[in-house]
Amino acid sequence: MTTTPTTQRATQTPRDVRRFWRILLAVVAPVPMLAQGAYYLLSPVDGNASFETNLAAVTANPGRFEALQWIQVPFFLLIPAVLAVAWASHRAAPRLATAGGLIALIGLSAGFFLLPGVVSVEYLTVHERLDSATMGKLAAAGADQPTILLGGLLFIIAITIGLLLLGIALWRSRVAPAWMGIALAVGGFTHPFMPGHVAAGIGLLVAAVGFAGASVALLRMRNDDFDLPPVAPVRSK
Repeated sequence: MTTTPTTQRATQTPRDVRRFWRILLAVVAPVPMLAQGAYYLLSPVDGNASFETNLAAVTANPGRFEALQWIQVPFFLLIPAVLAVAWASHRAAPRLATAGGLIALIGLSAGFFLLPGVVSVEYLTVHERLDSATMGKLAAAGADQPTILLGGLLFIIAITIGLLLLGIALWRSRVAPAWMGIALAVGGFTHPFMPGHVAAGIGLLVAAVGFAGASVALLRMRNDDFDLPPVAPVRSK
């Protein structure tokens, strides 16, 4: 004779950590764009400057560029920041939040994996006293690599199209002031077209204000609106 397995619910419910995740995402959301905006404002050269221009700037002030590397470090938090915006607005604007989140996350993941890091070839040339002609050829060869070109393209699509859609989602969801959603959309979409590093830095600070809209929404949100509550695991008996 066979018996049908029955289930019973464990008596102890897991600890509710929704508030922790909600506040953590709220704190993280504006940080990466604030850091990157500060980087552009403090950098003495434009983002598309040549190897020779960057090398001259690093040679003139290597300490400044070492500090700029550390200022850039929090930019890796852009992926959880994107998740914060998507999560804050996905219930009221599900399609826009999903489309923007997917484009941004795919492009950012490709960019962070395929593109060079914060330590530039120019900085290494000065810091390690390497041959500038050889390192210039290395920089040019690296810039022409297909994987780096692909990473750059996907990253730009993430910043322009992905953040544009997320900003519109944040605006339409009404979970934060509408102008904060507009700031995110404008700050991200216009970044590649800004003339010079100062304008680019200001644009990213505008985007940071938009990301802070997700912080506002998450801090206003109840835990039950953020996610389902924890449940006790079901065990077979």
